[in-house]
Amino acid sequence: MDVHDKLDELTALVENARAMPMSASCVINRGDLLALVEEIRELLPEEFRHAELLLHDRESVVDEGRREARRLIEVAEAEAARLVAETELLQQARRQADEITALSHEDAVAMRREVDDYVDTKLAHFEVLLERTLVAVNRGRERLRGGSVGDNFGDDAAGGHPLDDQETAT
Repeated sequence: MDVHDKLDELTALVENARAMPMSASCVINRGDLLALVEEIRELLPEEFRHAELLLHDRESVVDEGRREARRLIEVAEAEAARLVAETELLQQARRQADEITALSHEDAVAMRREVDDYVDTKLAHFEVLLERTLVAVNRGRERLRGGSVGDNFGDDAAGGHPLDDQETAT
């Protein structure tokens, strides 16, 4: 039984007591009333202890809630810092990628110019070689038209073969 049950018993004892005629008073058995009051007195410390435990538990629950709230805030702040750092890293990576792309484009343009210059130089050398070969072919044809096949065959005006003065391609 708890205090509330005992208080209900006390209330029932007073309500069921014999009423005094023409008065609000009643007759209650002193022994029964004192015994009931004593039982209530014995139960009260237990109820107070229970209430104190509940209050203590409430305070510990509140404290635990505060600790958990602080922990969650720390976790959220750490996550926010990580996201900010990640965002900064991403921006830095994009800047580096843009720089690398620009440098690659510049290198490609420069390499294209170098390749074009190289090819132009090789074509110019080839053009010179072809012109010399054409000159030698024209001289040979003129000799064939101007003299017999057996006369000075293989000899040019300088005393050598017409193709001997050509440069070889490098």
